Amino acid sequence: MNTLKKISFPFLSLFLLYRSIELTRSLTLSKPNEYSNIEALLISFLLTLFITGIFAFIGFAYSSSKILPDRYYEIKNPRVLNYTSKVLGIKYFRVLVLFFFWGKKNNQKKYFNGTKKGLHNFIYQTKQSEFGHLGALLLILVLTIYLLAHKYYFLTLIITLINILGNLYPIILQRTHRIRIAKITKHNTI
Repeated sequence: MNTLKKISFPFLSLFLLYRSIELTRSLTLSKPNEYSNIEALLISFLLTLFITGIFAFIGFAYSSSKILPDRYYEIKNPRVLNYTSKVLGIKYFRVLVLFFFWGKKNNQKKYFNGTKKGLHNFIYQTKQSEFGHLGALLLILVLTIYLLAHKYYFLTLIITLINILGNLYPIILQRTHRIRIAKITKHNTI
């Protein structure tokens, strides 16, 4: 199965990249007022889903987090991060993610099985997830600037909101996980 992932998932990422480019191209060949609010919501959702999927599928098959240096993943100011998490309500976001996506025991055990080795796997998974969401966050940010230049104001607003919830919140959540893990392991950076 692992070999199948390493072969097929990059193709899925390329397919999503292609679909993202095609959808963006079709937007730039039309005018913003051609789309209803419902269509704009659907397009916004699809674009953010496609772009996030590009990075997700690569991360499911390869150690994409290793592209960034280890120092990126170090939490330099845990107090600021904890404060930001509190202000943004990351603990509520975490509950929603657990309820809707990771609540099943089998899903949870893939990331942490209760052992020391499982803790190291969990740290690895937080980095993988963070990298995938960071790549998507930045690419979507570039896309929104491009769409703003084409006067897609409502679409850009919706994409930005989805990007914040779908990519920025998970990045902050992964970083707060590593703060909690550091307290357990008595290390400042993991």
